[in-house]
Amino acid sequence: MNPESVTVIEFLGCVPLLQTLPSSSHKKIAEVVFVKRYDQGDSIVCGGDGADGIYFIWEGEAEVCGSLHSDDKSHAEYHLKQYDFFGHGMSPSTQPVDVLALSKLTCLVLPNDQVHLLKPKSIWSADDAQEKHPLIERILQLDPIEVDVFQGITLPDAIKHVSVFGGQFLGQALAAACKTVDSQKIVHSLHAYFILPGDLSRPIIYKVHRVRDGKSFATRRVEAIQREKVLFTLMVSFQNEEQLFIHQVVAMPSVPDPEKLISREELQEQRLVDPRIPRTYRIEAAGTDFFRWPIELRFCEPDTAATNYKKSRPSLRYWFRARGILSDDQALHRCIVAYASDLFFLEVSLHPHYEKDLKSTNVSLDHSMWFHKPLRADDWLLYVIDSPISHSGRGFVNGRMFTRTGELVVSIAQEGLLRRAREPAPAPASASKL
Repeated sequence: MNPESVTVIEFLGCVPLLQTLPSSSHKKIAEVVFVKRYDQGDSIVCGGDGADGIYFIWEGEAEVCGSLHSDDKSHAEYHLKQYDFFGHGMSPSTQPVDVLALSKLTCLVLPNDQVHLLKPKSIWSADDAQEKHPLIERILQLDPIEVDVFQGITLPDAIKHVSVFGGQFLGQALAAACKTVDSQKIVHSLHAYFILPGDLSRPIIYKVHRVRDGKSFATRRVEAIQREKVLFTLMVSFQNEEQLFIHQVVAMPSVPDPEKLISREELQEQRLVDPRIPRTYRIEAAGTDFFRWPIELRFCEPDTAATNYKKSRPSLRYWFRARGILSDDQALHRCIVAYASDLFFLEVSLHPHYEKDLKSTNVSLDHSMWFHKPLRADDWLLYVIDSPISHSGRGFVNGRMFTRTGELVVSIAQEGLLRRAREPAPAPASASKL
């Protein structure tokens, strides 16, 4: 790719309208836009004549004239600057306006016959010809409602419990944040708080606040909302990739390759007939609808508390990867890893406390992640989880994710609430009929 095309793609990634698009869309748009230049005072769009596309201001300033609010002295709403856009390709104009150059002006113009590039079916893939996107991609699909506001839903085949899965909040909220930054900036850390449970049957509104946009870093705050209540908050930091001061001391544990381990589905079938597993758990598992998760898991030690509900060390190791073929969008891969990071995570704090017929509840309170290196969520990643301490009904867990070659790519930490489940109140004795 020539330097000029790279510069155009970088510019397009800074336009708020285009940040919601797949990163591959920026490349397609860069191939078809053309440059127009104007001098101060030149007319760019005249009244009802229309425009020949969508204009993105590369350099300079312009002004919209002839609006219904033209008596407003400030005209602040109609002063256009770098990264602003205008034109008639998005929707019919209900009011003829003029757009004038206030200075020397350079615009990139997307022709009207290419405006469909602004409306892909997926925020992750520009390939509308793809018949069916992977389930995990559809789980993380968001509908842009307005600038910096998105809507997500819980799909029937998504991982869920009695309320919205914590990983769904993490993945969707991170997706919303990613769709408000320059695609050249990649998430390197996030810090989340789980405030209220989410309703599976209702859409989730994600509001993104642009805290900071710098040359190397950007910061976003995201709120997940249902019924006008904030359920979840997320702080995210993004950074341009740099190659400085590189080292890794920690080594990946020695574990069997994923191909030598049985899948979660096969393990589930074994549990139904394994006499070592308490009968109550086998009965409960037999009566539970079981479906293929969008994330494939293979436990390194199948005979652990995670699978047989017996006391064991507070640790867990498993391989995981996303099902399906994914694009190369690094933002998508990191959103998927955020989604998967909450699987069997807090439960590790309960491993030393399992006992016969134990009924417990565990709720995530907060969650932090640090992304160290590029990764692919559709390649096997080893998740190493430990719980060094649990106290005052709060379990603490930390995790590390490694590639098959031993590269540490993600570090995770979480604290959650651990309590015994409340026993149902006894039914009132029936009144005597005597």
